Amino acid sequence: MNGGESIPIAVLGAGAVGCYYGGMLARAGHPVTLIGRQVHVDAFTTTGLHFEGLKFDERVAVEASTKAAAVRGAKLVLFCVKSTDTDAAASQIAPFLEPDAILVNLQNGVDNTERIQAQVANPVVPAVVYVATEMAGPGHLKHHGRGDLVIGSLDGKVTLDILQRVQRLFAAASVPVTISGDVASGLWEKLVVNCAYNALSAIAQLPYGKLIQGTGIREVMRDVVEETLAVAKASGIHMAPDMLARVYKIAEAMPAQYSSTAQDVARGKPTEIDHLNGYVVRRGEALGIPTPANRALHALVKLLESKRQA
Repeated sequence: MNGGESIPIAVLGAGAVGCYYGGMLARAGHPVTLIGRQVHVDAFTTTGLHFEGLKFDERVAVEASTKAAAVRGAKLVLFCVKSTDTDAAASQIAPFLEPDAILVNLQNGVDNTERIQAQVANPVVPAVVYVATEMAGPGHLKHHGRGDLVIGSLDGKVTLDILQRVQRLFAAASVPVTISGDVASGLWEKLVVNCAYNALSAIAQLPYGKLIQGTGIREVMRDVVEETLAVAKASGIHMAPDMLARVYKIAEAMPAQYSSTAQDVARGKPTEIDHLNGYVVRRGEALGIPTPANRALHALVKLLESKRQA
């Protein structure tokens, strides 16, 4: 597998993130199968993936399925399901994976790669995802910004050779990929950002630019960041000293972006909040670190979820 050859690729959980990276790989000439919900699969099958990018607006030809078995034959599998579905999805695809297939985990959260690896024999590459996207309608991906990845290894199964092969493949599809010697810190940095923005954007149903202008919001974000950094430090994770400043800059970089949690709440779908602020709360309890700001945001989003389901 290198940047110059065409290889079969499967995207498990073809939502906004999966469709972006799968779509970029398909545009580069790889046969891509998007595995997702029926409403999107019907659109993919009928008219292709409607990829509304920053510099192009195209219909991209893809294969599509709702079945986990559709990973059969793929040499690269992008794992993009919601964190709540990680264990079940990994178990479902395990019997159908090619022996030499590589999985790249594009999920939110810091513990999903280990959960996938517990279910499959193939190497699982953890990736820190930096992209702003949404599904604007059935089969319709809208890209708002960025699109780069940071990958690395959390165990001996993912070698430097594997990382370089993945890097070349994505680079040939115009997706910048950085190989990090400390991808765990990158995953935690992304968790800090998600904990600061996702719940607040969901509760207020506001994009980042307007959200951060709210009275007291910067202070709430500061409390969330400080708590999450304390939990990370106690977990042995080295974090950058300017994380709060980095968090605030996200609103400048992506002012029109609604968090994935906000999009889920607006559509009445289950969120990943248990694996974001909820994870920080559980990890804090295990380490004896209080996390009241994260606890409050987690509880409020869970309340919104229960309201939608009532």
